[in-house]
Amino acid sequence: MNISYRWLKSLVPTLEGSPRELAERLAMLGAPVDEVVDLGAEIGGVLIARVTEVRPHPNADKLRVCTVDAGTGEPLQVVCGAPNVEAGRLYPFAPVGATLPGGLQIKTARLRGEASEGMLCSARELGLGRDHAGLMTLAGEWAPGTSFRDALGLDDARLVVDVTPNRSELLSHVGIAREAAPGGRADVRLPDFPGGSAVSVDAKPAAENGEAAGVRLSIEDVDGCPRYLAAVIRGVRVAPSPEWLATRLRAVGLRPINNVVDSTNYVLHELGQPLHAFDLAKLAGPEIRVCRAAAGETFVTLDGVERTLEATDLMIADGERSVAIAGVMGGQNSEVGDGTTDVLLECALFDARSVRKTSRRLGLSTDASYRFERGVDPEGMPLALARVAALIVAVAGGAVVGAVDLNPRPFRRRVVELRPERVAKVLGVALPGAEIAALLDAIGFEVEDAGASPLRVSVPGYRPDVEGEIDLVEEVARRRGYDSFPEALGPFRPTEIPQDPSVAVERKVRDVFLRWGFLEARTAAFSPVAENAVPLLNPLSQEEGFLRTTLAPGLLRRVEHNFAHGVRDVRLFQVGTVFFPAADGGVPREELRLAAVFSGASRPPHWSGPAPALDTWDLKGLLDEVARLFPAGSVQPGGAWDLDAVTAEGERFALLSDGSVVGGGGAVDAKSIDAPAWAGTVYALEARLPERVPDVRGVKYAALPTFPASERDLALLVPDSVPSADVETAVRESAGALLEAVFPFDLYAGKGVPEGTRSVGFRLRFRAADRTVTDADVDQAADRVLRALEERHGVRRR
Repeated sequence: MNISYRWLKSLVPTLEGSPRELAERLAMLGAPVDEVVDLGAEIGGVLIARVTEVRPHPNADKLRVCTVDAGTGEPLQVVCGAPNVEAGRLYPFAPVGATLPGGLQIKTARLRGEASEGMLCSARELGLGRDHAGLMTLAGEWAPGTSFRDALGLDDARLVVDVTPNRSELLSHVGIAREAAPGGRADVRLPDFPGGSAVSVDAKPAAENGEAAGVRLSIEDVDGCPRYLAAVIRGVRVAPSPEWLATRLRAVGLRPINNVVDSTNYVLHELGQPLHAFDLAKLAGPEIRVCRAAAGETFVTLDGVERTLEATDLMIADGERSVAIAGVMGGQNSEVGDGTTDVLLECALFDARSVRKTSRRLGLSTDASYRFERGVDPEGMPLALARVAALIVAVAGGAVVGAVDLNPRPFRRRVVELRPERVAKVLGVALPGAEIAALLDAIGFEVEDAGASPLRVSVPGYRPDVEGEIDLVEEVARRRGYDSFPEALGPFRPTEIPQDPSVAVERKVRDVFLRWGFLEARTAAFSPVAENAVPLLNPLSQEEGFLRTTLAPGLLRRVEHNFAHGVRDVRLFQVGTVFFPAADGGVPREELRLAAVFSGASRPPHWSGPAPALDTWDLKGLLDEVARLFPAGSVQPGGAWDLDAVTAEGERFALLSDGSVVGGGGAVDAKSIDAPAWAGTVYALEARLPERVPDVRGVKYAALPTFPASERDLALLVPDSVPSADVETAVRESAGALLEAVFPFDLYAGKGVPEGTRSVGFRLRFRAADRTVTDADVDQAADRVLRALEERHGVRRR
């Protein structure tokens, strides 16, 4: 959004500071300024000059030789190629030695044999617009030699404001003024128009049908247009705009057209309400209807392009034909021109989705459609209509003879409750209700009772983005100033909303793979044609015209990319979504998956020797760890699930959960990947992630022991028919309370061991929590163990 600093100052006389200081203030208010352009910095040497004579160039049909009065006392000869140069008119003139935007320095030159002592300029050459079709003709009277910048008030700065889609009220000078003014909306004043007088626009209220000065108006599609205001002005005189108006428009990058059209553009940039003027004499009926287009209908817009319409396009029509694409652009068949004397002004509220759909389909984005797509103020429409009517009467003459307000679906303000204690909790500072009310009132919100709790806040029509309490908290913070809050972070609870279980699953997955030294990858969700794949309506390329059904192929392409750049050791994983057609043909079904690929050395290089390569057992170990994230997860040899097509036979594992295959992995078949000879085997795995991680309970923690332990080794002759696990169980049950741990450490069978038995060594560790264990304690426990083993299993001490 282009904002003129001088225009803004005319709306807020109390505004202080330079343009760059204003840019900093706007940034703190949530409207960052991308650029501050000094409009007059590069045209300080440009003068106003009068062309006194125009004659054909003797050596070039498209050039003209002009005699120019630049106030120097001597006529200058200038060669000009502009088709609109006329004797007696005033134009911007860059004399020899002047510098234009872009660094162009004007020098004396000879063009096709004729001397040229300067340059007559277009708006684009001066950096004041995009028009390069002809010279910038000046309306008004100035003495030749007058500074062009000073005469036209171009000692101005243009602020290029970055407006987010939800802040449509900032797409106007009044919207920016309301934010920037020290006192908010109370400091904003709409200035009187030069040469203007009070104009009354008494719009008669109606529903879907109405009449204004003999013009019938009707809304046939209320969903597409819930409100439509119109006013008729008779007796206008279409002419170039006065220079003050043209200068305002040039300051924001617009090309002046004529006084009527320029008036609608002025109010659009002042208040943010798109407007349109129809030549009343060109409207059949006269009548205006808001309706849908006929399928296949063609329509020529103001830019001269014939466009084919669809039945969903909202149109403005007269009694016989369409005359405008609603909210986008008018038509040539009702354009205001030099012969126009009566106009019908349109001030409408069009549905944002309808305008956006038509604008994008036609590839036609305009200042009007840009604002309608984001939302205009339904409460500010009467003011906008009155403002543009007054401006047209001031600059083009005429009189308002009738107006109507079709409003079949009246706007009702949203009321949001705001708790002061919630403001304090979010912002960390307790603010009284009166201060909250004052901060909100400055930007247009109305609070019923500042002493109540909660506060009932009425949201203005130009703030459709404010829907809930937290939005109001943000407005309070913005208006008070983010730098006014303490820097210390107080205690807080991040959210009251329970975290989705899938978040915990993804976190656990990342923990596993980060421990294994993997890097997380993000691949595009598009893929080549595949079985059961969902086609894209508007693919970025023919090679990737479908939504992916697996993750691994995208990661394998990343492995190929690394190989192509000489990188042998690759470990990548991804948590992402795959897509499948819905059974009912609706929105595609989504599935959250994990995939990983790896190849190369098992550890970083070291002087002690080369590292072994990652192999099938590394894949098995990784799958075993992943299996712990699944209910009753396990890994077994078998098919590699969705990776069977790219993995080698005999080197595959299946990942099971509750007995069902949910994933798998294996060594990638060399034919499935473009790998150089020096590359190692590539392994891949993929799995459908569970909805939640199994709930592991029963884990207990104990303090570190204070007293030392005492260990006793027992070599036992165990019959071959007795499992070692049974022996361990008997030890645990008979050793007593001092036994801390028991585990086998040796196994022997052969010479010196009776046939039918084996020697198993068990180590018993004893410890007491309140004292040091004595040898007597251990001896007694060992005796109990030996007696129990012999009685139960025939096990004797060797």
